[in-house]
Amino acid sequence: MNPKKILNANEISTILNRLSFQLIEDHNTFDNTVIVAIQPRGAVLGNRISKLINKHEKNNNLKIGYLDITFFRDDFRRTEKVLKASATEINFTVENKTVVLVDDVLFTGRSIRAALNAIQSFGRPEKIQLLTLIDRRFSRELPIQPDYCGTQVDSRLNEKVIVHWEENDLEDSVYLYKNKK
Repeated sequence: MNPKKILNANEISTILNRLSFQLIEDHNTFDNTVIVAIQPRGAVLGNRISKLINKHEKNNNLKIGYLDITFFRDDFRRTEKVLKASATEINFTVENKTVVLVDDVLFTGRSIRAALNAIQSFGRPEKIQLLTLIDRRFSRELPIQPDYCGTQVDSRLNEKVIVHWEENDLEDSVYLYKNKK
C-alpha cells in the first residue's frame, strides 16, 4: 500500500502560523516562557515556530532550546540497536518559567513522559505545556494531551505517521504509512 498524504506544504504552513499566533496570544512577550524542542524531530518544528513568532512579534524575549530524551526513555535498554543521542542545547534556566515542549507527533505519550523527566535537570518550571503538529489521539498509553495541536489523526496501531520537513526530507508533508507485517 502506498503511503497516504495527510498534509501538504500549504496545510502545514497554515497550521504553523496558527500555532505561532496561539503562542503569541497566550505568552505575549515570552518573558516567562521558553520553547524546548524534543530532539530530533521536534527541533525542526521548534525552529519553524520560533521563526514565525519572531516574524510576527518583533520585540519578544523568546528563547528556544533542544532536549535529547534518549537516556530518559523507558525503553532505551530494551533494544539491541545502538542508540544515537542528539545534542541537548538549553542555554537558559527553566526555573519558574513556562516551558512549551515541542514535538512533531504525539503517539503513546512515552516520549513526552521522558521529556518531562529530562527537563527537571534544568530546573523546576512553573508550568509545562505541550505543542505537537500531529496528535494520534486514540493510541495513548499515558494520560498526556497537547495544549497546542496542529491536527488530530485517527490511525491504527499498525500505521505510522511520519512528518517530512523540507530541511531534512526536501518537502513539507505528513504521510500515513501502513506497517508491513
